[in-house]
Amino acid sequence: MYKTINPKNISQGSLNHYLLSAVAPRPICFASTIDKAGNVNLGPFSFFNVFSFNPPIMIFSVVRRGRDNTTKHTYQNIMEVKEVVINVVTYPIVEQMSLTSMEYAKGVNEFVKAGLTQVDSQQIRPPRVGEAAAAFECVVEQVIELGEGPGAGILIVAKVVLMHFQETYLNEKGNLDIPKLDLVARMGGSWYCRATPEALFEIPKPLKTKGIGVDQLPKHIRNSSILTGNNLGRLANVEALPTKEIIQEFKKSADYRKLGTDLLGNQEAIHKLAKKWLAEDIETEKVLTLLLCRDNS
Repeated sequence: MYKTINPKNISQGSLNHYLLSAVAPRPICFASTIDKAGNVNLGPFSFFNVFSFNPPIMIFSVVRRGRDNTTKHTYQNIMEVKEVVINVVTYPIVEQMSLTSMEYAKGVNEFVKAGLTQVDSQQIRPPRVGEAAAAFECVVEQVIELGEGPGAGILIVAKVVLMHFQETYLNEKGNLDIPKLDLVARMGGSWYCRATPEALFEIPKPLKTKGIGVDQLPKHIRNSSILTGNNLGRLANVEALPTKEIIQEFKKSADYRKLGTDLLGNQEAIHKLAKKWLAEDIETEKVLTLLLCRDNS
C-alpha cells in the first residue's frame, strides 16, 4: 500500500518534510561568499551536486525563506560578487558547519562565529575554509530563479576554476581516499549521515561492456527465494554465463570437493552459500559457476 499525495494539497512545511526526508542523503555545499564591501559570509546548502566535468560545473540552490520570502546573504553576496568557494563538509567540522546556518545579521562573519580558519583564495575574492578536506574556487556562471514566492529555489551555477585538497586525505596515487574522507551528508529534519568506512561499499561496474541482465539468468536463480534483488543484480553484471568447460573444471577442483555431497545435492543450500559468497565479495563468476553446477551435473 502507498500513501499518495498531491503536492498542491498539503502545506509547504509538510511538502518540505516529505521531499527532504525521501531525497537523501544529500551532499552539502559549504559556500563562502563576499559582498562588494568585503563582508564575508559562510553557509551550508544541501540542494547541491556536481553537474558537469567539461566544463566543471557545480550547482546549489539558495531557497527563499518560507516565512517571509526573503533571501539569504549568500544569494545577496553572489549578486554583487559572482564568485563562491564550495567547501566540502567532513565529520570533524559538522557541528561548526551547522552553527553557520544560524541567521546572523548582515556583516557578521560566520568563519569567526564557528571558529573556522579563513584562508585566502588564489583566483577569486571569497576565502575558503582551512579545515575543509576539499575546497573549490568557483566563478558564478548563471543565477536561475525558479519562482518568486516563499520556498522557491534560486540555482547558483558555479564553474570550478581552482581546487584544493588536504594531502591528509590523499592516497599513494594522489587521489582522494574515499573511506578516509569521512564525508557528511544531509538527511531530513535534524538528521545527518556519515560516510564511515563501515557504511561504504563498492559495486563493480563494467564501463566498456554490458552485463547480461537478470532476464538471462537461469530460472531457478531468477526465482530464488534466497537470493535478493541486489544478489541478482550482481550476478547479472557479467558479460556471459560460465561455460560448460569452466563448470566442469570447477567440479574437479578441491574447492568443489570440500563443499560435500549433502550441500551440492540441495539447491536451497547452494543458494544460501552463493548469497554468503556474494556478501564476502567472492568473484561473481565463481558464484555463478557454483549456482550452475546442478544444471550441468
